[in-house]
Amino acid sequence: MNAIQPGDHRAYMQLALSLAQKSPPKPTNYRVGAILVDLSSNKILATGYTLELQGNTHAEQCCLIKLAVQHGVPEERLNEVLPSELALYTTVEPCSKRLSGNLPCVERVLRLAGSIRTVYVGIMEPETFVTDNTGRKSLQGAGIPVIHVEGLEADILEVATAGHIKS
Repeated sequence: MNAIQPGDHRAYMQLALSLAQKSPPKPTNYRVGAILVDLSSNKILATGYTLELQGNTHAEQCCLIKLAVQHGVPEERLNEVLPSELALYTTVEPCSKRLSGNLPCVERVLRLAGSIRTVYVGIMEPETFVTDNTGRKSLQGAGIPVIHVEGLEADILEVATAGHIKS
């Protein structure tokens, strides 16, 4: 049973932030938390955080990998089994480019454009690793609104950059 009330975006973002805190601090990535919610039932379908799963995994990627395993389908076919009214909450804007060569999180979300209806973010991606992140523009261009959940920016940035060398 989900104790968060429908539409309480700040509470979902706080939960995503608590997930981000589970990610190991490293100088080469952001610590991010993500939650995928079925809006029709207000049920959390999956959670994830940076480096939760093996490999150089991002939070959104972990959510989707876990859902794919749960449904017994490859990640690229999740749109065939997921409900049609989902919201993605992520502490940092989904990446539009992966320096590791992995599929960017924005492309993963775009594959689910028929299911993921809205992406809620705590902060836009800082330009530490990728300058000019086009994630928000790509999602909005595909008809997926990207909505900033205000009020947790300082906490999110502190958690996201733990382990980074401060200049």
